Amino acid sequence: MSERGRGQRGQRPWSVCTSEMLGLALAGNGLDPDEPVLEFSLACSDLITPSLDRKPNTFVAVSCNTSEPFWTKHAQTEIIEGTSNPIFLSSIAFFQDSHINQQTQVKLSVYDVKDRSQGTMYLLGSALFTVKELLQDKDHKLHLTLRSAENERVGTITLVAWQMEERRDQRTPVSRLPDTINGRTVLSVDESLTESLGVRAKYASLCKDTFLRSAFGGTMSRMYRFPTTDGNNLRILEQMAESVLSLNVPRQFVKLLLEEDTARVIELEELGELSPCWESLRRQIVTQYQTIILTYQDTLNNLHNYKGPSFKASSLKAERKLEFMPTNLHVQRMRVQDVSGFDHTYDLVTIGAPAAHCQGFKSSGLRKLIQKFEEAKKIIYEEECSALSSSQSIVYIPQDIVRAKEIIAHINTLKTQVSYYTERLSRAAKERSSNGLERTLAILADKTRQLVTVCDCKLLASAIQALNAARPEYIASKVSPSADAEQVVLRNDQDTLLAKWSGSNSRTSLHVDWHEEEWEKVWLNVDKSLECIIQRVDKLLQKERLHSDSSEDMAQNDQQGGSTPKKGEWSEALYPLLTTLTECVAMMSDKAKKSMVFLLMQDSAPTIALDLSLQYRRDVVFCQTLTALICGFILKLRNCLRDDGFLRQLYTIGLLAQFESLLSTYGEELAMLEDMSVGINDLRNVTFKVTQASSSSAPDMLPVITGNRDGFNVRIPLPGTLFDALPREIQNGMLLRVQPVLFNVGINEQQTLAEKFGDTSLQEIINLESLARLNSYYEQFKEVLPDDCLPRSRSQTCLPELLRFLGQNVHARKNKNVDILWQAAEICRRLNGVRFTSCKSAKDRTAMSVTLEQCLILQHEHGMAPQVFTQALDCMRSIGTREGVTQKNLSGVLPVRDLRLDPTLLYSLPLLALSPNLLFVWLFLSVAFLLAKLRYS
Repeated sequence: MSERGRGQRGQRPWSVCTSEMLGLALAGNGLDPDEPVLEFSLACSDLITPSLDRKPNTFVAVSCNTSEPFWTKHAQTEIIEGTSNPIFLSSIAFFQDSHINQQTQVKLSVYDVKDRSQGTMYLLGSALFTVKELLQDKDHKLHLTLRSAENERVGTITLVAWQMEERRDQRTPVSRLPDTINGRTVLSVDESLTESLGVRAKYASLCKDTFLRSAFGGTMSRMYRFPTTDGNNLRILEQMAESVLSLNVPRQFVKLLLEEDTARVIELEELGELSPCWESLRRQIVTQYQTIILTYQDTLNNLHNYKGPSFKASSLKAERKLEFMPTNLHVQRMRVQDVSGFDHTYDLVTIGAPAAHCQGFKSSGLRKLIQKFEEAKKIIYEEECSALSSSQSIVYIPQDIVRAKEIIAHINTLKTQVSYYTERLSRAAKERSSNGLERTLAILADKTRQLVTVCDCKLLASAIQALNAARPEYIASKVSPSADAEQVVLRNDQDTLLAKWSGSNSRTSLHVDWHEEEWEKVWLNVDKSLECIIQRVDKLLQKERLHSDSSEDMAQNDQQGGSTPKKGEWSEALYPLLTTLTECVAMMSDKAKKSMVFLLMQDSAPTIALDLSLQYRRDVVFCQTLTALICGFILKLRNCLRDDGFLRQLYTIGLLAQFESLLSTYGEELAMLEDMSVGINDLRNVTFKVTQASSSSAPDMLPVITGNRDGFNVRIPLPGTLFDALPREIQNGMLLRVQPVLFNVGINEQQTLAEKFGDTSLQEIINLESLARLNSYYEQFKEVLPDDCLPRSRSQTCLPELLRFLGQNVHARKNKNVDILWQAAEICRRLNGVRFTSCKSAKDRTAMSVTLEQCLILQHEHGMAPQVFTQALDCMRSIGTREGVTQKNLSGVLPVRDLRLDPTLLYSLPLLALSPNLLFVWLFLSVAFLLAKLRYS
């Protein structure tokens, strides 16, 4: 090692500002929109406290005075305990929206925290300087005297500006600073960290990127400088932002639900006239739907009238007007620049556990409610089967119900496609385009035959018979027994509508005058109409070929007065055939759809009230989960837009979405976990499609949701320049799937009660299910993709080994086994997945988990010195962005975009132990980390 290298190991050299910063604007660096216009670090020395028997626990609050006559709180450092010479890891950054200039005055106030748990502190001393003084100093370093309120000297504070952009050989040497704090070694900082920004990888800024700004806003940023094991320095930018999607997605989603249920009512009304017994049943079902439709309408109006912040505070999680909005949804980003000069970005979405808080948890959560509902349906099915021989009724098995829904969806899709290609065929005939006619006919024939195949099934035939048997004319035509002898007896048992028949006639007797052969004639007419069109087109095309190949014959025909092809000949020849096909298709589709609607009406009637209530709860939970997923997808897509391996993985096997939950399996949180697990499982019915945005305005780049409860598609519009970077498969509209997994480990004191006196089986089942899906996803990856699609890692443990360790921990049934969460998170990152973290409100436990994960990443992937791990963790927890989330939720009025924090809010807040629960979690995670560290070492 050179003499210069050895010299730098023993000191902490501060980087300096570039000469361009002496300008009036302090504009920062245009290549990196997240680069602060001014950043400096702080250290105190020789602090004097009134009490000589204790050393101070200090932090520095930074205020500035720009154009206003008042001091505005800007930022603060972490607390360093028990030393008169603290060196702070957090740096003070002024970004472009800080509006500072050379005349801006900055006040540094040093506080001594007497009792951290109570937040009691006093002002030790303060010092003033102007930005111009810092920039004009030849070393860009200031040594300021701290003076108390009585103007007595209480110590010294040193601040040094960090360089924005300058070559290494031009940097000014600096003096030696203390290399120990409380006996702990503080490693030196390598100035190569601030290499030219031109070598950095392209980076999508949360604050400035046009696409990301359309979805995210109110970004809060924090800067840190952490030493590494090799004597270098990590530059960390921690950011947290809200999302307008917290409101935008629920608005779209509720509107789709409203349209779907309204269409359901219309379908029931379009069944036509029914006999009195069936009409009564239909009216009761429609009434139930109309009630739920009114609820959706009220919800949609409330969402459109909402004028608050773009996040729902945890205190509002049970607010009915906002129940579709996710609780406390934020995106968390950690951007790390290491000695290589390249950025490494780690994104995370935090959300309060998706659950139906308004509806309560006394009757348990969705998982048990669905199980009870299915058991009730099974009992009804068994009762109907037992009465089958006496009533001669048609009893539909559960598979028939699923098939009926599929048939309706296929009919709606195929009918629309047949109508579209029929119109195109007519247009091609008018234009007399042989190629267009031939190509369009091939597609039309394929879609029509698919529709005929769907309608050619016994289930449809029996359902049509049942519907005909429910017509008044059918009952009137029966000689015996009379129509009056047949009725439906309705009763409500525990809010469940039950329908039973009395009389000798069955509700869907098989002995009716309308036979299956007549339905066969309907779809055979469609088939025959299509064949007539094919034959006529063949003749027209054959005649056209003969006409083209025999020009001499055509000339001879002209001389003899023969006819020449007319311009509208093809259109006139095909028009009546296309009209017949359209009418036959409409008749077939109408009959088939009505019969399936009637079948579903029979199935849903006995449990309609419970069904709709359960569906509403499921909608609420799914909407919250879907919003988080869309946020994660947008972040991942934008950051990996030039990662060919990820994009290939995305359109080949889909996106891995890993949810981490810290809910306990005790009390209400057990029901929340049930809700959350169902909502996450339902994400398997979501697909994404990337399109090109019509313009670069923010509204045109917001996601658009389409579909219904059977499957939702989310369209992500990208600006043209970004869309062009996508592979051809995605540009062509390939649907991108999602593979969601959920791992839960309760870590609070309620989980201790659950493990001792309660039941943790739900947590075990959820983790086992997710482990199976995670293994399946990796197996799919290995089958079709190479390993070079995955991101690089410094870890010595390969993915198969990580999956094996995770499997061992999941099967171990160990209490509070947080290894499950850490290993699942690492596997997700290694598989290009999107990470989500949640607890009840996404505050305390989530903050502990997020900050711990960030520090573990810094240590394992970027070599952060283990000596400063605890200090770095404390730094992020006390003054990082997650503390800002807590403030927003506690105060209820603090917008995230406003960095001028109220000192009374900040200083009175217990900076580490925000609550007894949080302190418990912190102690537990700290012990768990030490045990894990010993095991890995």
